[in-house]
Amino acid sequence: MTTTVPALTSTARVLAWCLHLLVGVLFALAGLRAVATGQPHATVIAALAAAGLSTYAAGAFLPGVRRSRRVAGWWLAAVGASWLALTALTVDGLWLAFPLYLLQLHLLPRRAGLVAVTATAAAAVAAFAAHRGTVSVAGTIGPVLGAAVAVAVVRGYQALHQENERRRRLIEELTATRADLARAQHEAGVAAERERLAAEIHDTLAQGLTSIQLLLRAAGRVLPDRPDTAARHVEQARQAAADNLAEARRFVAALTPPALDDTTLAGALERLCATTGARHRLTARFTVTGCPVPLPTASEVALLRVAQAALANTVRHARATTVEVTLGYRADRVTLDVVDDGAGFDPERLPEPGPDGGGFGLAAMRARTRALGGGLTVAAAPGRGATVSARLPRTPSGGRP
Repeated sequence: MTTTVPALTSTARVLAWCLHLLVGVLFALAGLRAVATGQPHATVIAALAAAGLSTYAAGAFLPGVRRSRRVAGWWLAAVGASWLALTALTVDGLWLAFPLYLLQLHLLPRRAGLVAVTATAAAAVAAFAAHRGTVSVAGTIGPVLGAAVAVAVVRGYQALHQENERRRRLIEELTATRADLARAQHEAGVAAERERLAAEIHDTLAQGLTSIQLLLRAAGRVLPDRPDTAARHVEQARQAAADNLAEARRFVAALTPPALDDTTLAGALERLCATTGARHRLTARFTVTGCPVPLPTASEVALLRVAQAALANTVRHARATTVEVTLGYRADRVTLDVVDDGAGFDPERLPEPGPDGGGFGLAAMRARTRALGGGLTVAAAPGRGATVSARLPRTPSGGRP
């Protein structure tokens, strides 16, 4: 059982002050009427009224009454004793029975409050009968009916208060849930944007810097003997730097790649093969199969990035002489195959992604295709070249296969 009196809301505080005022007025009225009408023992009645009012006022402003049911019980006992003494001398003290009912029901535990109200009602009936010299219907019904009304009012108020508390807690939980959901969505958005930037940086800037490094290294090797060839390599490196600067500006702004601005996906892939073959000692051929159809921008960007990453891996790692890029349009999907005749590798022994060892390429390609409902397969063996095959549905489903 709790020993703490329920905290008051702003509305309850107003009601409490009204109750304080009512009790104060009734105590004062009982004392003043006794003096004004010359009732027997008027001085004693006035003193009892003043003592009862002082006891009530002390408890009403005592913090312990609002914090502990035990302290509240002792305070109510003192106020009740003052009321009983006053009621024994004047019938005007009976007016205080109703506010006492309210106090007992509010400050005491449920069962103790009902017992106290019953005892107070019985005392009021007995006092009224003693002052009138007989038991009357009005003297019995009045206190009993007042007690019943007090019980109904307090229980109704407590039920409303509990319902309001439940709603308040529910609102707080919903608010907290919304905040958690907003935080989760923000974190998911940050993670998705970080993943997007990582993939774009790998497929554009990192590959472009690798190409620039290879071109400048080739220029350094032939510079003393063949300055024209070295100059051509430097010019290609400068063009690669310009292309990657444009790519960087585009993916920061979340726009489509420049390669797709003024051409189709097939045209962009053909241009990519031609550029790769011109910049590196590699024959890159492009082929289209099936009937080309327009694709969603996201699918075109994903396939272009897969081709860029695959060709960059071929240039950097495969030591290949020929690479075949095939874009195939089928009834339900679009495929992209990148096949080289290089040194190959063991797909089961790929390096873990890291800043030094790389390893991001295939993971990024798989992530791109899966995000659009497609997939990526790699077939390779040491000394037998490698094949990277990407497939996307004609209409992306947005799920994972």
